[in-house]
Amino acid sequence: MARNGFTPTQLAARAAYLLRGNDLGTMTSAAPRLYPHMWSWDAAFVTVGLAPLSVERAVIEMDTLLSAQWSNGMIPHIVFANGRDGYFPGPRRWECARLAECAPDYPDTSGITQPPVHAIAVQRILDHSRRHGRTTRSMANEFIDRRWGALVRWHRWLAHARDPNGRGRITIYHGWESGMDNSPRWDKPYAGVTPGDDLPPYQRADLDHVTDLSMRPTDHEYDRYIWLVEEMKRANYDDELLPKVMSFAVEDVFVSAIFSLACDVLATIGEDYSKPRSDVRDLRAWADRYRTGVAAASNERNGAARDFDLRADRWITTETIAQFAPLLCGGLSREQERALLRLFDGPRFCGHPDLRYAVPPSTSPISADFRSREYWRGPVWPVMTWLFSWAFARRGWPERSARLREEGLRQATDGAFAEYYEPFTGEPLGSMQQSWTAASVLDWLD
Repeated sequence: MARNGFTPTQLAARAAYLLRGNDLGTMTSAAPRLYPHMWSWDAAFVTVGLAPLSVERAVIEMDTLLSAQWSNGMIPHIVFANGRDGYFPGPRRWECARLAECAPDYPDTSGITQPPVHAIAVQRILDHSRRHGRTTRSMANEFIDRRWGALVRWHRWLAHARDPNGRGRITIYHGWESGMDNSPRWDKPYAGVTPGDDLPPYQRADLDHVTDLSMRPTDHEYDRYIWLVEEMKRANYDDELLPKVMSFAVEDVFVSAIFSLACDVLATIGEDYSKPRSDVRDLRAWADRYRTGVAAASNERNGAARDFDLRADRWITTETIAQFAPLLCGGLSREQERALLRLFDGPRFCGHPDLRYAVPPSTSPISADFRSREYWRGPVWPVMTWLFSWAFARRGWPERSARLREEGLRQATDGAFAEYYEPFTGEPLGSMQQSWTAASVLDWLD
C-alpha cells in the first residue's frame, strides 16, 4: 500500500486530522467548502469514524443531529450551522421554522430527509464503548437511554408517513432524499416535474467550489430540484398533503433496504439494552415488511431491485448501484441472490475490466446513462464501498467484505479523501476533504 501512497498509519492520522479540522464543535461539516453544514446520513457515517477516535465526540455528533429532529419524528437532511453561509438552498429558502408546524424553532433545518443509516452509527458507538473503561461505557449507556425514544420515533415516522399504504417501500418526494441526487434512477420521475413560471430566482453556490461543470447537476436539473422545494413549502411540509401535491413521488428501493436493516440493527440494540418489548416488536415487524417490499421490487431472474414511480404508476429499471439493495437487507431466494452477486462482481459493475479499483461505481459503465465524472451517474463513492463492505460482513460474507475493504483502502491511499472518484483513472472528484470518506477509512483501519 505504501508504494503508491500513504501507509495505513499515515492514512489513519490524516483521516483523523481531517475530521478534527472539519469539527465545528458540536457537529462536523460534511466538507469545509462545498458542504459547510451537517448532513443527516453524512453525520451517521462521520459518527462511525469518530467512534474509534473518541466515543464521547461520536455521541455529541449524534446528539446534535437528534436535537434537530422534528416533532413528527423526521430527522431532516440538513442541520444548518450558525454563522456558516455559502450553501444553497439555505434556511431562508426552506423557511421550515415559519411554515412547518413540526419543525423546530432552533436549529434551522431543511424540510426533507435522508437514508436512515443512523442505527449503524449508534451500534458503532456502543461497540467502541465496550473497549473502554466504566466511565465511557456509562456515558454510552446513558446516551442510548436518553435517545432511544427519538430513534424509535424516527423509524416509526418512516414506516407510517412515508409508507401510508403499507407496501413495504419508503416513498421519497425529492431525489435529494435518496442521497443519490442526480442518479439515472430519477430521470423519468424528474421529467414529470415542470417548474412553474413563478419559481423564485436563485443562485447556485455549488459551482463556486466545483468549477468543472461535468461533475455537477445541470441548471435545468436544479430548476426541478428547487421547484420541488417550492411545492413542499406550499404544502407547509405537511405529511398528509405531500402525497397529494408533490409532482415527484417514488418508492425508493435502496432507502427501503437501508431502513429494513436499520430496523434490525436497532431492534438488536433494544434487546441488548432492555428497551420496551413493544418497540423491539415494531422494529422487527418493520424490518420484515421492508425486506419483503424490497424483494417484491426485484427482478425475478437476477434479483436486481427497481424503484417504483407512483406518479407514472410504473417500475423504474436502471443499471445503478441501487439495484443491489437486496444484498443489504436480504429477502431474495437463494438463486436470485446468487445471480445478483454475480452481477455485482461481474463486468457490468465491480468486475469491469477498465475499473481502476474493483469497487462498485454508482452507475454501470455499460449503461447508456453512464457519465464517468458526473456525481451519481458513474463515479465511485467510497462511502458506498464502505456500506456494502459493512453489510456483507453482517450478512456472513467475510471474504466479500474484505475484498471491498482492501480495494477501498487502495483507492484511499492518495490521501485526498474525495467525495467521489473517476472509476477508470482513479482521479479524485467533487469536494475534497470529505468527512464521510475519512470516516470510512478510519473504520476500515480500526
